[in-house]
Amino acid sequence: MICDLYNVESTVATQPDIAWQPSLFGDEEPAIDRDFKNLERIQLDEQSWVDHAPAWLSSSDKLFHDIVETREWNQRSRRMYDREVLEPRLTSPWFLDSGEPLEPEIVEEMRQVLSARYEVEFDSVGFNLYRDGRDSVAWHGDRIRKEIEQPIVVLVSIGEPRRFLLRPKGGGKSTGFRLGDGDLLVTGGLTQRSWEHSVPKVKKAGPRISLAFRHGMDPKAYAGKALPT
Repeated sequence: MICDLYNVESTVATQPDIAWQPSLFGDEEPAIDRDFKNLERIQLDEQSWVDHAPAWLSSSDKLFHDIVETREWNQRSRRMYDREVLEPRLTSPWFLDSGEPLEPEIVEEMRQVLSARYEVEFDSVGFNLYRDGRDSVAWHGDRIRKEIEQPIVVLVSIGEPRRFLLRPKGGGKSTGFRLGDGDLLVTGGLTQRSWEHSVPKVKKAGPRISLAFRHGMDPKAYAGKALPT
């Protein structure tokens, strides 16, 4: 099923309820590979590609903890058929023009390094928290302004790895990546226009955070009023 992920009705503030694993904590400060030594480009078709760099961010456990503890988390809802349903994950957006500093500091460093490499200014970051295997996201494409023909979207995944799938828009054979523990995945060319992506449900999984760096994102993607408490 294809999901209109950004047909958001409202959001509600919530505190993450996740099962912490001792392995998610570490003493070393996180660091990124500024030279992209392990990066590999994979052609999905003649005009669509992804860059994949395993463990691009080292010592990501500490960053996982800092993001969970310092971000304000919301759970979005949208209307499906005749009822309102909660999206099965938590989100926390950041926009460059909001005036809010991008924290923790290593995330701002990522934004600058990635912007320089891919020659675009990443002006938004979506923090997405998958609390367990029940949290997921259905097949969809990101809502990015139409005049950006070949948008670049960067994902940095921390926490327990989960499957991230790509398939041609409308269906077809999928290409999968297992992302977590500081892995980097970049979609470019016509990937965001010609392909869809998803994170499927699984029987059992620990918590994972995906940081999505985008440029030209439609602000309506994160629209919504708080639900009454």
